[in-house]
Amino acid sequence: MKLLLGVVLLAAGLTAQTPLTVTRIDHAAYAKVIGSHRGKVVLSSFWATWCVPCRKEMPQLVQLSHKLAARGFDLVMISADEAEQEAAALKVLKDNRAEGAMYLLKTANNDAFYPTVDPKWASGELPALFLYDRSGKRVRSFFGETSIPDLEAAIAKLL
Repeated sequence: MKLLLGVVLLAAGLTAQTPLTVTRIDHAAYAKVIGSHRGKVVLSSFWATWCVPCRKEMPQLVQLSHKLAARGFDLVMISADEAEQEAAALKVLKDNRAEGAMYLLKTANNDAFYPTVDPKWASGELPALFLYDRSGKRVRSFFGETSIPDLEAAIAKLL
């Protein structure tokens, strides 16, 4: 009976997620967000609601985040959607059980922003994933569809 009660309480806790919030992010804010996770391995995921590969990998990224969080891993989700798509972006995150803050890319010039994250990301191709070590140094970038086992192996090396 105690086991059943524990399972019910755990399930209730999983469905009562922290409400998602939206924060606009530009170059200066992006650096602060990454810096705020110092001491943790961070994967920043740039995605959009209209990007089929982004939506395909999102549940796997969220699952990976839940799996590795206790070991010092944080997932930062940044939507590249226009402000008018904010509600749709929130819905995608909620449907995928993403937790925490949600960021919406809002710069004066996205084309100028992309290479500040990684010089090889001048195209702004999505999905784009950027892996940071515990000191906040970018150690690897992934563009386009990414193998989740390869991504997990890269993260595991830093944990």
